[in-house]
Amino acid sequence: MSSPVLALVANAKDGTVSTFRIADGQLTRLAASEVGPDCGTLAIDAERLLVYVATKPGSVVTCSLDPATGELTRWAEATAPGALAYLTLTPHGDRLLGVGYHGGFGISWPLAEGRLGEPSAPVSHANLHSVVVTKDTRYAYLVSLGEDAVIRYALGRDGSLTDPLVAAAPKGSGPRHIVLNSAETSAFVVTEFSGEVLHYARDGASGALTLTSQASIVEPDAGLTHSRIGADPVAGRLIWGADVHLAPNGHFAWASERSASTIATLPLGLSGEPEPVSAFTPTEAQPRGFGVTPDGRYLLAVGERSTSATLYEIGADGSLSARDRQETGHGANWVRFV
Repeated sequence: MSSPVLALVANAKDGTVSTFRIADGQLTRLAASEVGPDCGTLAIDAERLLVYVATKPGSVVTCSLDPATGELTRWAEATAPGALAYLTLTPHGDRLLGVGYHGGFGISWPLAEGRLGEPSAPVSHANLHSVVVTKDTRYAYLVSLGEDAVIRYALGRDGSLTDPLVAAAPKGSGPRHIVLNSAETSAFVVTEFSGEVLHYARDGASGALTLTSQASIVEPDAGLTHSRIGADPVAGRLIWGADVHLAPNGHFAWASERSASTIATLPLGLSGEPEPVSAFTPTEAQPRGFGVTPDGRYLLAVGERSTSATLYEIGADGSLSARDRQETGHGANWVRFV
């Protein structure tokens, strides 16, 4: 028997976060906690059992998590410069970084007992969509969909973002979400408009990224075409890439595409670069968010146009087999684990 894992799912249209227990292929909803309007991106401090949730029009809500009941209790709120598309914690939980898509800002806050202090001076890039921090906290990577770029910043001890170094993405690709592999030798970026996973080799000393390859995540029979900023992907049957995650053992990447509602499995070669898709798995309608459990056994997917969450068991070949499906809420868009 595997140890139970808690999963948190943000349901934007309900303003709630659902808490699920995952154990032995079963998905059990423990609670659905009121958090705030249009809640979305969230970051979890597992050591302190704190959850930071972004709400609109521009706030970060701090909640305490009861691991027994799954309930979230709101107890602090801080104002952000605008709506946040992505939140991430530094490894020691002492700083929170966020980016705003419409506002085009990147920012960081110091944390003290779950409360946000005075933020750093913001940096600006068009349509920022995600941010991650290295384990040694030396560097932060901000992804700009509007500039087709990944920008490496030095993260100061005071939380300042300085010394930007730009790594280009293919023009018009619309880079969106980024993940680093466990060794932090590679970065993987899913693109919204071209529907690809981009692989960047990472220099550990300078933090510089070098684009080395790209692999499509678009189902060939779906009849989708290249998208662009401002277009309606539903009306135009356009590519709509969303999220990307890695297997803890580094053997696979998975990426979601919302127009066809699929999750693509991409084997990773000996060099760590993605190979062609080995399987497309139909999933919840409009899968903006999903996640892979820390032990690499399961993948949990949700959809913006679905009220259910599906738990998949991950096969040795990276394939996904549905094991359970439970109700979550309306507008589900984010998945994270404790």
